Amino acid sequence: MNCQDVMTPSPVCCVPDDAVIDVARMMRTQDIGSIPVVADHTSQRLVGMVTDRDLAVRVIAEGRDPRETAIRDVMSMQPVVCRDTDVYQQALQAMGQHQLRRIPVVDAGGRLSGIIAQADVATRLAQPSTTGAVVEAISEPGSSPR
Repeated sequence: MNCQDVMTPSPVCCVPDDAVIDVARMMRTQDIGSIPVVADHTSQRLVGMVTDRDLAVRVIAEGRDPRETAIRDVMSMQPVVCRDTDVYQQALQAMGQHQLRRIPVVDAGGRLSGIIAQADVATRLAQPSTTGAVVEAISEPGSSPR
């Protein structure tokens, strides 16, 4: 199986100029903790990720105005990604190694095509030992999962 077989296709995404408050509302509405950031909605070229933790640490804790702060100012750039044609085990390994709860999937041109989350691993692979190993690696003490 490749990453494209495991991923959730066409995830919700935002652009760098979006206001933090709008992206936070997207997270609430969609019940998700991270959103891929694309250069623009036409190209879908992945340029970063923004997480609920980014919003808490880089906006709220720093006293920034979420209406005036752009995602470009708080997003994580150069996210760990996998290719849609990669064997899914490569994505799982990257998730464990970097303690990621989700990993964006891009095509050969760097365009966002999907996202793989822990829930995708659990529901689409039906391999309890694989799911357990991923969750254990992601939850390893030492750094906060993204």
